Amino acid sequence: MNCPYCGGQEARVIDSRGLDEMVRRRRKCLACGARFTTHERIQPHDIFVIKRDGRREEFSRDKLSLGIRRACEKRPLPAGAIDKFVDSIEAELYEAGGREVASSHIGDLVMAGLKQLDHIAYIRFASVYRQFADIGVLKQEVDSLAVRGESPLTNRLPLPSSEAVNSPIGRKRR
Repeated sequence: MNCPYCGGQEARVIDSRGLDEMVRRRRKCLACGARFTTHERIQPHDIFVIKRDGRREEFSRDKLSLGIRRACEKRPLPAGAIDKFVDSIEAELYEAGGREVASSHIGDLVMAGLKQLDHIAYIRFASVYRQFADIGVLKQEVDSLAVRGESPLTNRLPLPSSEAVNSPIGRKRR
């Protein structure tokens, strides 16, 4: 274990705690005395992702998390929701037991989860994942959410009526 501060090669474990599916360890560098935390996760076996063009690359939790975080950027999601979502996708991939998984399968899992988590994040992810060619296809996807009764605005405050906006009482003086 290398110290993130001085690069020292040796560190001593001060505290160790099990958290859900990982172990949190507090360490102290023997060279500089700095303390730092590491998180260890059990990885049952390697999974390779088969890309659209046929390439194979090792599954990366960080890459999956980054894509989901970009889609959910500036969205009002509960703390830890994205991490739990990434954990559930990763667990599902490892539970399937296969050594290889198509990137389209991972994308479909993300799409299904984002549809439940946040509609705007779902549309953002879908626009990149499905490579929408024009605005018409994007509009169809948004309309399909509304048709299924899954309006993206169900948990938002209503917009003020035009009467309230035009009312002299509702306007502030400058």
